Amino acid sequence: MSEAKTVSSSKPHSLKPGVVTGDDYLTLLDACKAGGYALPAVNVVGTDSVNAVLESAARNNSDVIIQCSNGGARFYAGEGLADQHRARVLGAAAMARHVHLLAKEYGVCVILHTDHANRKLIPWVEGLLDLSEVEVKAGRPPLFSSHMLDLSSEPLEENLSECARLLPRMEKLGISLEIELGVTGGEEDGVGHDLEDHADNAHLYTQPEDVLQAWKLLSPLGHVTIAASFGNVHGVYKPGNVQLRPEILLHSQEHVAKAIGSGPKPLSLVFHGGSGSEKDKITAAVSYGVFKMNIDTDVQFAFANGVGEYVLQHPKAFQHQIDPETDAPYKKFYDPRKWLRIGEESIVSRLDEAFTDLGAKDQSIAAKG
Repeated sequence: MSEAKTVSSSKPHSLKPGVVTGDDYLTLLDACKAGGYALPAVNVVGTDSVNAVLESAARNNSDVIIQCSNGGARFYAGEGLADQHRARVLGAAAMARHVHLLAKEYGVCVILHTDHANRKLIPWVEGLLDLSEVEVKAGRPPLFSSHMLDLSSEPLEENLSECARLLPRMEKLGISLEIELGVTGGEEDGVGHDLEDHADNAHLYTQPEDVLQAWKLLSPLGHVTIAASFGNVHGVYKPGNVQLRPEILLHSQEHVAKAIGSGPKPLSLVFHGGSGSEKDKITAAVSYGVFKMNIDTDVQFAFANGVGEYVLQHPKAFQHQIDPETDAPYKKFYDPRKWLRIGEESIVSRLDEAFTDLGAKDQSIAAKG
């Protein structure tokens, strides 16, 4: 997987639908940058959310990013597994294999990714690299397109040295590395940073000099994407706690481009904490080179809201199998396929909005037919 890769026209060569890794992954990133759009990155916890993401991507004729956190991976494997580390590895692998099997059927390209992994979760990423090495040795693609190391709470030098240790191993497999510089507020499955009301929150804004230091060290070792913090926060918080400043992304692009003598926007940037963000700030961030926006909280709420409304409409069906007054059976209402499907449809609708906000609608580069 080469670091330098360019798109020869505004309409890059199409790719086979399915999970993209290695150079195909880079081709998709180039298409996003050339087309001025970004892809939603959706955290999933089971087949219901995976299938809803694929359905919405196909409906919007857009490629998409499917990812799981360590907790989502563990849930995918089943909370009954006592060995949590083993559950994280097997759950993420099961999710990846599910997507590899079905993505091509939906006719879109999919980037598979693991989300925030702090230092204690590095063994989780290494366990998945072990499995990908088995796949590649057998002539198959790696399980994942990319993995994230989130060591942003540690000193910059320690953050980068650990990334530099793992990146060459990932490069050999055709897997990209996502790093975080600066701190994204809030928490994602136990990884994150407290957000204090009315605090200065200066740590939420990444410095261009740090981005350049990371780029110089890591880009020769493999492909890197950067989650540079510009006030973004996991979850949804009341207005006024933080201020999104996407111009910080532009400053980082300009600083790195000048230092290395490249063209504009040499960095592939990631927008964490996209839920609840103002649409004009989303548009600005994409224009500054963001190719990926994480959206988790809004998708969780969409699923819960859809199911909740259905339960409120049919309350007796979730208390009785047979109506105590009319003797009418309620099976067709409490059948899990009924209310889980309502939740899936709610996810699809929320993602319709995200594809539009990010400019990704009708931009898929997956070959048709």
